[in-house]
Amino acid sequence: MDWDALLPERANTLRWKIGSAVKRVIDVIGSGIGLILLLPVFAVIALIIKKSSAGSILYRSNYIGERAQPFVGYKFRSMVSDADDMKMDMAHLNHMHGPAFKIRDDPRITLVGSFLRKFSLDELPQLWSVLKGDMSLVGPRPPLPDEFEKYEEWHRAKLAVTPGITCYWQINGRSDIHNFDDWIRLDLKYIEEWNLWTDMKILARTIPVVLRGHGAY
Repeated sequence: MDWDALLPERANTLRWKIGSAVKRVIDVIGSGIGLILLLPVFAVIALIIKKSSAGSILYRSNYIGERAQPFVGYKFRSMVSDADDMKMDMAHLNHMHGPAFKIRDDPRITLVGSFLRKFSLDELPQLWSVLKGDMSLVGPRPPLPDEFEKYEEWHRAKLAVTPGITCYWQINGRSDIHNFDDWIRLDLKYIEEWNLWTDMKILARTIPVVLRGHGAY
């Protein structure tokens, strides 16, 4: 794909390029500080997961990143250890209209996992992906490979930029948005409108959304 053609015309300007460089600096500083300050929280979550259910502490998964480049990402495990094997049998419960898999009250989620997901604590290890450069603090969510394969051509435009932990989707309903096309439109809106101030506003709005646990499951 011609990824450059999917970006706004101003992506060729010096202002965009400087902004992108500053965005990366913010990502490195923000994720680095976050990982250090949250180490006690990581330790407590890891201990609770280990004590509450069988399986690994971290859930390792392959994702599709910027310009369709694959990378390995991590989350705290919030489901039973054989959740992936059960996915096909639960396809009929998917409430998302499109190539994404979301189930309200997913029976695969553990009791601890439900709490972690409600407040997005399961996603904290993604700060490591931000530090490495695979993700950004703000940007469209990265899809799984099997989801990406089902994307329509225009869906793929969301990957013209670095994927992130939070974006317009997270602050506008998250999993309560059932139409995948609406989700993609929010991601493309972000790319079209992007600047550093947009990122700051999204980060600020993410905090109360996370604390309320709205749309998280």
